Amino acid sequence: MFLLKIACCFLGVAVFGEEKGYRVFDETTPTHVKEFYLENHTKQTLDFVLAKKKEYLPLNKGKMGIWEAFALLETIIDASDPDIRLPQCYHAFQTAEKLRQDGYPRWLILVGLIHDLGKMLTFYGEPQWAVVGDTFPVGCAFSDKVVFSEYFSFNPDLHQSLYQSKQGIYAEKCGLDAVHLSWGHDEYLYHVMKDHLPEEASYIIRYHSFYALHHEGAYLYLLNEKDHSFLKWLKIFSHYDLYSKSDELLDVDTLMPYYRDLVSEFFPEPLNW
Repeated sequence: MFLLKIACCFLGVAVFGEEKGYRVFDETTPTHVKEFYLENHTKQTLDFVLAKKKEYLPLNKGKMGIWEAFALLETIIDASDPDIRLPQCYHAFQTAEKLRQDGYPRWLILVGLIHDLGKMLTFYGEPQWAVVGDTFPVGCAFSDKVVFSEYFSFNPDLHQSLYQSKQGIYAEKCGLDAVHLSWGHDEYLYHVMKDHLPEEASYIIRYHSFYALHHEGAYLYLLNEKDHSFLKWLKIFSHYDLYSKSDELLDVDTLMPYYRDLVSEFFPEPLNW
């Protein structure tokens, strides 16, 4: 099992908190991150998103267990992340462990562990700009609260007047379930997991990269009552997702009995991907 061969990262208390600057997107942002967002904001159109949903959401890529998915995740480094240059499996255990230490429900600890498994889209041949990064609605006006929003000037949808009106193709307060976000690991994993998790857990998986909403307060006019009621969980999770990053090492072997039991509780059988 791959977990016996890797050294995952421990949650350093000194870096868990907003005293360390994360998500700094300015002139100091690494060039590779800026190049990622230029390509992402240029190519994520409504037509592209609809095509990817048609391609992937039948979930016909095969069956796989959670730990098999983790074995693939071991090799992925998120090109959009300015804060950490380590494989994604490290970050998964960081997030889950801090949630567990702070006494959150088992379902939320599980979300911490699995929330980025959709990044296996890279193994189906998808480029990183179609897998990772902040998500945002397509089919309505791009918000200046989206990171590097100036890069939207190259997006073809900018020239579609309907898509660039405030509500676009959506009704006010239609709810995020009716909104198409830029394609990536969040939406994909949501459909893989949604029949096996509490609704709050599925919601976090689907929207945890929608920072323009839960960090900047953009697109509130699209939200319905359910969205507003779930935002508290999204914001709690986002804090742990961001501020659990560290380069200290963790002995995974001592943790595995707990996490094997946790995964088996919710996913006793392989999933359709």
